[in-house]
Amino acid sequence: MINPREYIEPGSSWPLGHAVPDQPATHTVKLNINGQDVHLKIEPWVSLLDALREYIGLTGTKKGCDHGQCGACTVLVDGKRINSCLTLAVMKQGCEITTIEGLAKGDELHPMQEAFVEHDAYQCGYCTPGQICSAIGLINEGIANTRDEISELMSGNICRCGAYPHILDAIEQVKGVAGHE
Repeated sequence: MINPREYIEPGSSWPLGHAVPDQPATHTVKLNINGQDVHLKIEPWVSLLDALREYIGLTGTKKGCDHGQCGACTVLVDGKRINSCLTLAVMKQGCEITTIEGLAKGDELHPMQEAFVEHDAYQCGYCTPGQICSAIGLINEGIANTRDEISELMSGNICRCGAYPHILDAIEQVKGVAGHE
């Protein structure tokens, strides 16, 4: 049997029978976000999504399900798309992280952002940042060559408004896929 007296410093006034609160262990992590180095002092269990939104103030990346099922939190890490809600921020030290806020160059939108606007590839817009980052990652992967392949490989990003045909049109425009319906 564990003797709680062994875990409480002598002379402390913590009442026996109550849990001794542990101070959360924080880590300093250096992240490269949208081309800028950011140093954060965070707990090891903080997700990349929460680090971006709550610690840095980049709220373009959305929290949808917080379980990796909707894709609203998609960001690019070293050019590859990931669900930031499933990734611990401390795991991405030294990686290049790009959010929706980091795509435009000044007033000039990224070509994928322009295509989404041109094709009305959004309605409410909540999923749009994740859709755009996922689409850019998809093109970076270089494995989707047809509309059906694009659709399949974008299936991790849910649009509750149903703008899928327009989203596919925008991706095809940027990718330059022929055979567009």
